Amino acid sequence: DKLKNLLELLPEHDLPEDLKSKHCKRCVVVGSGGILHGSELGRLLNQFDIVIRLNDAPVQGYTDHVGNKTTIRMTYPEGAPLSEHEYPPASLFVAVLFKSVDFNWLQAMVKNETL
Repeated sequence: DKLKNLLELLPEHDLPEDLKSKHCKRCVVVGSGGILHGSELGRLLNQFDIVIRLNDAPVQGYTDHVGNKTTIRMTYPEGAPLSEHEYPPASLFVAVLFKSVDFNWLQAMVKNETL
């Protein structure tokens, strides 16, 4: 029931047109483990059609190593970036919900409530 009520609160959306029309030819997933620090692969990573970033992997201040392109950011609510600069307007944020508190978080976000 909790999930059903929550889904009724959400607006129905499809993928953004630029993602829907893309034929995902080259994708890369960038994690948050820090393995790219010092790699200077940023320019190469930016060349991928789709760049999926996980959790709170920072971009600002590390673009030489991790690039600055973000097509999709996937995270658990507790791993969501705190800075609004980590949510580029052209990217898609995907919340990965699986615990009861995750659904409470989403409900609070949708209703603009405090947890």
